[in-house]
Amino acid sequence: MSRLRGRSLGSLMLGAVVVAYIAWSLLPVGVAFLFSFNRGYSRSIWQGFSLQWWIGPHSVFRNSTYAGAITHSLLLAGLAVLITVPLGVSLAVLLSRWRGRGTRGLSLLATVPLVVPELVLSLAMFFLVTRLLTFVSLGTPAQVVGQVTFILPLVVVITRGRLTSIPIGFEEAATDLGASSLGAIRLVLLPLLQPAILASAIVTFAVSIDDFVITQYMSSTSATQSVPMVIYNATRGGATPVLNAMAVVMAVTTILIAGLSFLGYRFLVQREQFGALETEPELTAPPITTVPATNEGGW
Repeated sequence: MSRLRGRSLGSLMLGAVVVAYIAWSLLPVGVAFLFSFNRGYSRSIWQGFSLQWWIGPHSVFRNSTYAGAITHSLLLAGLAVLITVPLGVSLAVLLSRWRGRGTRGLSLLATVPLVVPELVLSLAMFFLVTRLLTFVSLGTPAQVVGQVTFILPLVVVITRGRLTSIPIGFEEAATDLGASSLGAIRLVLLPLLQPAILASAIVTFAVSIDDFVITQYMSSTSATQSVPMVIYNATRGGATPVLNAMAVVMAVTTILIAGLSFLGYRFLVQREQFGALETEPELTAPPITTVPATNEGGW
């Protein structure tokens, strides 16, 4: 009984810590959302309720700078997901399934951007693009290249963590049944990697939306400014509550996309667990065999 009480008390404390952390994290978002309805131009003093920063002539959707920053951030995030996830999954499969010389070296190189400071990586990417890879122009192409380089190791780590739980015997069984190596990956391995692929897409989208350093160094003109860049530049001057409205739009968009993706991730995991339960062999009792009676021994 004391153990059960200790566990319930520990669960309550853990739940309280999680709720407090979530509330503390969402508090700034709530304050920004509140002041996006401020009647005046102040972002710290409440002057009454108004919708002018949402639907008025100076609203976030009618301001070309803010609307362009939202569109550009979503464009970069979409391109980062479309490029980084397939490339990272392919690299993770190669590093996990390939047995030969150089595997450890490639694994180390694949995780180097995780330990290199983002500012150093941004400077290196800037000089690489402007000095050597001159065909990659500053702006959207360079920003996509920089974000893919920065986010790719995260996708590799997530996918390799999933691959450790998938026995290689599944692919060997597929090849024994006549499938080619690529066919075994397409028919067996990729369906089992669906939760990791979806999780990688969520992480890639969130990191791309929030990235500032690489996006700043790789930008060219004001047309390639992302939301973090506009927020950073606007806070140094006299910003109006329309900045709060833009931040709320991006925060709500990110939360909705991440929430829907998480529901999809849970669905894939539950479907996989349900399929595993259905394929488990049923335990049946062995048939009872009877031995015919004999009349030996004088009975």
